[in-house]
Amino acid sequence: MTRPVPTYELYGEKTGNAPDFWLHCETIPSRSSLHRYEIGLHRHESFFQILYISAGSGDALFGGERLALKPSAVVTVPPAVSHGFRFSRDIDGYVFTLLASHLRLSGAVGRFAAAPRVTALDPLDADGAFVLATLERLAGEWAGRRGGRTDLMEAYLVSILTLTARLWGRGTPEDADDAERRMEHLNGLVQQHFRSQKPAGFYAQELGISPTHLNRIVKAATGLTAHAYIGRKLIDEAKRELVFTDLAAQEIGLRLGFADPAYFSRYFLRETGETPRAFRLSERARLAAQSAE
Repeated sequence: MTRPVPTYELYGEKTGNAPDFWLHCETIPSRSSLHRYEIGLHRHESFFQILYISAGSGDALFGGERLALKPSAVVTVPPAVSHGFRFSRDIDGYVFTLLASHLRLSGAVGRFAAAPRVTALDPLDADGAFVLATLERLAGEWAGRRGGRTDLMEAYLVSILTLTARLWGRGTPEDADDAERRMEHLNGLVQQHFRSQKPAGFYAQELGISPTHLNRIVKAATGLTAHAYIGRKLIDEAKRELVFTDLAAQEIGLRLGFADPAYFSRYFLRETGETPRAFRLSERARLAAQSAE
């Protein structure tokens, strides 16, 4: 019989009364040494945890996945995720435990924080060095209990998580935010140039990436090739004008950059399965029937 994973406030403290703090900090050895440097699988329902590994080594266990720990690294653990640790006796660093409800994360940082991660920090990298220094500042501010500490600790946490998400994203095939920005830029370019029927290579050049890279981004976002995605805009506009204007199909084709009306009809038939005239009649009939209901 599988034993249930216990729910703790901190490492060995079972859930009891509601916490009277939003952030807690302690060194990793101060707690783990009490448990022979091995923390069994457990979870925190209300807390988000950040572990900073500054020395020593170990393993992090997330469910059935085991990840190696070595300095310098940041481990981020969202609430309700089963996790455990095994540390070497020379382990050093900090554990920051904060109320998950206190975090206001969105976009790429929110996606990053939604799953457990181990992120390596390179002290020779500007962002990595900043995260390392900010982790030390956060621990010092928590211990110092000086005026304005809450605002400073909140600012430090946002900086730590935002930059750690960026560093972790460098190791992924395509940074999600970067892909979203490029898709937004592509949509603007397509809206501007679709009547000129520019090829996919034109849009890749405007975005400053290779056609292969553009194809990969569009495929991941839409399931279509870049060529098909750009062509869909032509078809969508043709459909709109066929239904909502009285322009002849020949005139619509010319407005969309088709010099040969017959080719426009063949292109529309190939992409939709209907001729422009048949689509206009069937779609207007469908809309009229809907209006009559």
